Amino acid sequence: MPELPEVETTVRGLASVLEGEQIARIETRRADLRRPFPPDLVQVMTGATVTGLGRRAKYGLIHVDRGQTLVFHLGMSGRWRIDPGELGAHDHLVIETGSGRCLALCDPRRFGSVDLVESEVLAAWPAFAALGPEPLGDGLTVAHLRTALAGRGASIKQVLLDQRIIAGLGNIYVCEALFRAGIDPRKAAGAVSAPALKRLVPAIREIIAEAIEAGGSTLRDYARPDGELGYFSKRFDVYDREGQACSRSHGPIARIVQGGRSTWFCPACQR
Repeated sequence: MPELPEVETTVRGLASVLEGEQIARIETRRADLRRPFPPDLVQVMTGATVTGLGRRAKYGLIHVDRGQTLVFHLGMSGRWRIDPGELGAHDHLVIETGSGRCLALCDPRRFGSVDLVESEVLAAWPAFAALGPEPLGDGLTVAHLRTALAGRGASIKQVLLDQRIIAGLGNIYVCEALFRAGIDPRKAAGAVSAPALKRLVPAIREIIAEAIEAGGSTLRDYARPDGELGYFSKRFDVYDREGQACSRSHGPIARIVQGGRSTWFCPACQR
């Protein structure tokens, strides 16, 4: 599943083509993805000018001058393609700009979504209302984590995947951040020490920033909108490296299952 760095990379790629452009045509090539396309999508977006793009958690935002924001989620396999040579069977939403550029939302598994939300109430939209702070924003502090984790008996790995704690973190980057901070993913969240939390906050920020700089991680279906691959996967310390040597302890990386998700970690380094 595309995670926060992949969505941020996608948004930056789309901005280079869409920002300031008028949408000349928009076409839905099927009725739905995970849920139906908004019934007024074509009417609202046709002729609108894109005033900016952004991201919240794992959602991409396309703001237009009609007081609306197109909110997209890439689901399990979604990605935008810029100026595709020809449209494919899984290109389910197509946007053409006044300058002749074309963007196609490709989603083979159709777990993604597209919504229209009034821009002025975007923060209160149900999918956003309960989200925690952004990993790179000012709201992610040791104090925030100390309060959010207090008394929590679930593992720190599982709690960090809760979008109400930190918005946008997914399995890959939680595994990597916990390794960098030297925290055992099995430890109860409420039992993580203050010194460990002081290591965790910068570890999360560094991992996310490095992944964005590298263009994300190419796993299965994900690629950047220009078709280039993300290369952060070549820097993984633990993720998907079961049995391989840890770069620090040189012991084997272990894999366990927590909450139905695989977790990779170094038993020697993470305590």
